[in-house]
Order: sequence, then structure tokens, then C-alpha cells
Amino acid sequence: MIRSVSGFKARGKIAASFFKRLKGLMFTPGLPEGSVILISPCASVHTCFMRFAIDVVYLDGNGTVLKKETMRPWRLGGFVKGAKSVMEMGENESGQLKVGERLYIVKTV
Repeated sequence: MIRSVSGFKARGKIAASFFKRLKGLMFTPGLPEGSVILISPCASVHTCFMRFAIDVVYLDGNGTVLKKETMRPWRLGGFVKGAKSVMEMGENESGQLKVGERLYIVKTV
């Protein structure tokens, strides 16, 4: 579970291996609402081979939001200085997150 003090919460998976980071959301039909994929380490993403738009949130090593953007299919995201991980979610699902806000990963059983 990923949470913030502003009330954002989502369930997700962590893509930490090379192949999971490489694949990301490519070739998937979409993400269920409220689901995210956390890609770490990562400072830049693309949406090649994707069929849907996503919100991308760049995080520093402490989980602080550095930048947010919506990316359409077949786009290249910029390199974000200081980003250590990227959280991908459905389009318009990052709305309540603010740059500078810290996210927390809460392990659930």
C-alpha cells in the first residue's frame, strides 16, 4: 500500500528487477483503478508499446514527489534529476498528489 498525508492511497507492485523495470506496463491492457506500479531504480520512462495514457510520478530517495506528468502512448518522458523511482498509475489518478509531498510504502499482509 502506498499512502500520503493528503489521503492518496493505492495498491501496487514494485518492479525492481531489470526485466520487470524493462517491461513496466508495456503490452498490458491497463491498470485497475487505484493500482500503481513502482519502478525502482528509475529516473525516466517511456510509453512505447502502450495502448493507454498514464500518470507518472517521479520520486526521490525519500519518496518525495519531484514531478508529475500525464503521458500518452508512444511518448518519451524527460530525465528527472534526483529521481530514484517512478510510480505509474492510470490517467488522472495522481490528481491529489502535490510536488514536494512525501509518499509512504506500507507493507500489508
